[in-house]
Amino acid sequence: MPSWRYSVQNLDPDRTAIASARDLRISPKAAREVCRFIRGMELERAKKVLQEVIDLKRPVPFFRHDKKIPHRAGVEGYDAGRYPVKAAKEILKLLSQVEANAEFKGLYTNRLRIIHIATQRARVIRDYFPRAFGRSSPFFEHLSHIEIAVEEF
Repeated sequence: MPSWRYSVQNLDPDRTAIASARDLRISPKAAREVCRFIRGMELERAKKVLQEVIDLKRPVPFFRHDKKIPHRAGVEGYDAGRYPVKAAKEILKLLSQVEANAEFKGLYTNRLRIIHIATQRARVIRDYFPRAFGRSSPFFEHLSHIEIAVEEF
């Protein structure tokens, strides 16, 4: 079993809590944009915002991967946006896990702020879809790693 490390260093263990999720079946592009969207938010607000994304009420602005993405009403700070529901659900689960870790450490859960959230590309599940006349088309599934750190303010 591999031992995972975090990309953030020098955290105060008395005021912070961390959590990570590995090999999530979500798009690295969507994960990157959702992580950028909620970075720096308070934990309760981030959970509320992600629930609005899941309910298709608030779009997530796409900054890097924004080609051929339509403009959405209500996008904060940028025009192009989407509703990455699958990524929002997984990150919402991770937020509840880091909240449980903070509660176990004795931190006040209503005074937590996301100080670090990062995503990395994980392995690729390669599969091929058979086509006519003996051909095949690739059907690749890209996985993601996500890590999060919260701090009591």
